[in-house]
Amino acid sequence: MPRSRAKPAPLPRILVVLHQETSSPGRVGQLLTRRGYVLDIRRPRYGDPLPDTLADHAGVIVFGGPMSANDEDDFVRREIDWLAVPLAEEKPFFGICLGAQMLVRHLGGRVFQHDHGRVEIGYYPLDPTEAGRSLMSWPSHVYQWHREGFDLPSGATLLAAGRDFPNQAIRVGPAAYGIQFHPELTLAMMYRWTVRGAHRFELPGAQTHVHHFEGRHLYDSQTRLWLERFLDLWLSGETTAAAAPSNRSGPRRLEHV
Repeated sequence: MPRSRAKPAPLPRILVVLHQETSSPGRVGQLLTRRGYVLDIRRPRYGDPLPDTLADHAGVIVFGGPMSANDEDDFVRREIDWLAVPLAEEKPFFGICLGAQMLVRHLGGRVFQHDHGRVEIGYYPLDPTEAGRSLMSWPSHVYQWHREGFDLPSGATLLAAGRDFPNQAIRVGPAAYGIQFHPELTLAMMYRWTVRGAHRFELPGAQTHVHHFEGRHLYDSQTRLWLERFLDLWLSGETTAAAAPSNRSGPRRLEHV
């Protein structure tokens, strides 16, 4: 009799939460797919549900968007409340920009604009803390596109700091991370953002169009290496042990530097 062939195990899935109809997980999605993960893309803003449990997912990534974590839209409040699921299950969580700000709001922290109306749009220096350096190497400059920052909520560890927006990367518990910057950005995404958002280059602190592309030439290879290493650590669970030294501090206000 012919031997029965065992069914191959299903590929692990990553829940990807996007906030615009045409949004893309960009480089993050490319690297995860290359590692053998299936992307379960959902857009709660357009009615997609979020799961009651992440038992069938290896982790979740919440990306950015033009809205604020302070908005009163139902989908914003639902997403913030839903973060109780990955935190309670200690599943790998990765919040990028708005996703990080939602994490802070869920933990009771504040999200707000700079005291002097400054923004970060372009490439800006990044300074890892002791806890961040014990985790991995970080890029010297990272790509930003935001006008709001956040306090460091109780129980969070600061991993990297900035100048106008001090809290740039945080860890919460054993598996949750939030960053203000955008390592997912591909060159095609940069072209779209800098064309559609060109009016924002006039805001205080924003860089000019040419500086965006000069910065990419100088710093994007660092960002790619950081993201490759971070995703491997994040999904393997090595981040908990690697980042054991704590660098907790109280909430930091955004002040003009």
